[in-house]
Amino acid sequence: MDLSKSIDFLLENAGCVIQYRLKKEILNNLSKTEEANLLEQIYQTPNFKLVQSYVKPNGYIGSGMHSWGNWRGEILHQTPLQDGEAAARLLAYYAVPNTHLIIADFIKAVRDESILRHEFSYIPPEIPRFENRFVGLNNGNCLMALIYTMQALLRRGDDTDELRQFQHICLKGFQRVLSLSDISDITKTRKSKAKYSYPYIESDEYFPCSYTLAMLAHTKNWRTPEAVKLVANALNHINKIMKPDNNMHVRIGDNYYAPGFALNRPLRPFRAETVDTILYRRPLTEIAMLGAPDDVDIIKETIVNLENALSADGILHIAFESCWHTLKTGELPKL
Repeated sequence: MDLSKSIDFLLENAGCVIQYRLKKEILNNLSKTEEANLLEQIYQTPNFKLVQSYVKPNGYIGSGMHSWGNWRGEILHQTPLQDGEAAARLLAYYAVPNTHLIIADFIKAVRDESILRHEFSYIPPEIPRFENRFVGLNNGNCLMALIYTMQALLRRGDDTDELRQFQHICLKGFQRVLSLSDISDITKTRKSKAKYSYPYIESDEYFPCSYTLAMLAHTKNWRTPEAVKLVANALNHINKIMKPDNNMHVRIGDNYYAPGFALNRPLRPFRAETVDTILYRRPLTEIAMLGAPDDVDIIKETIVNLENALSADGILHIAFESCWHTLKTGELPKL
């Protein structure tokens, strides 16, 4: 794919974050002086300053992690970036070096049990959430899976035994998928007549979700040719056996939860004119980062679609009207 037109367009028009990542991660031609200048521009952006304003003396950022935006009428987050996960994602997407004090202190905070215990007591529901933070780890549906994944996004996901162990748990989820002919092979039927009595899996069942995918995408320790091939085969198998209308809960104790972006429905390739769900493009990037783009069918199709979309002038034009239709109605536009 000839990306020269795209590169020229971005070098002329992109903001500091894209310029920084383009030159550092793709073109590999960033001088130390230019890097320092671009990073300083990033540190002056409103969103970075906003995250910076939410840093607490103990190093934790904001309140909770993928937590309540409000509780009993009280607004808990002034902006979405006051949530620990959202703040960590912004720092990751802005490619802020993990040596920066804001990241170094955040990593120390999430590795300190006493700090975490304090941070997850700011409203009553967070206390049992913290106490049960490992329940559901095998399918990524617990607080600890979030905490591990945010460390990986901040490029600190390979440096402790605990994090490396979670990588192997993530791998087991994808390995489990390969043994299935249908999601009903692992789900159980609820006997209650609740409004949403979806089939469920037990909390200790292995199953992949967007967090376990992200953990693998942003770490290296787990990677062997065999492991990478396993994940690629599992992703292809997901698209073979999963149905678009699959619904599933995870049973944790006596409660049933909608799993956090479980990979229990087909994954879709990139199309400039379509938004399948709000989240559907992020996993495509993470799948591509796994290191086997030629082995994953939706990535191969995505590459073709991107080549076609860029062929005219090198600029990726997004059909925002049809995307907005999808977000408002939940219906895909007719093509």
